[in-house]
Amino acid sequence: MADKGVTQGAAARPGERQRFRKLAQAALNADVTVEQVDTILTDMGSALDGFGNTLGDLDGTIEKLDTTLSQLTGTLTRVDDTVDRMVAVVARLETVVSRIEALVGIGEAALRPLGAIESAGRSVLNRIGLG
Repeated sequence: MADKGVTQGAAARPGERQRFRKLAQAALNADVTVEQVDTILTDMGSALDGFGNTLGDLDGTIEKLDTTLSQLTGTLTRVDDTVDRMVAVVARLETVVSRIEALVGIGEAALRPLGAIESAGRSVLNRIGLG
């Protein structure tokens, strides 16, 4: 019976060896994985430090953008005021132009008889041979 125990023990040992090899390989794999994760986290920490600086720079840029937008708003307000004044000037100019057009129309109407007399006079002069 002692032999059976030795035989069973000998048969169990190769299985145990295989089990120990798997466990050892798993432990090595876990160790490598932990080192990789540690490296990744270290790299991320460095990147996040740079990201913090970038956020600080971004804050400054946004403040400058706010200032620029405020100035742009002021400029646009002044442009709107100027456009309103220009619309009033154009309306007054249109009124003046319409009055001048009316005066020109009256002048043309007043000069038509003179044009007719001049044309008739030229015709007479041409027939007489003086023209």
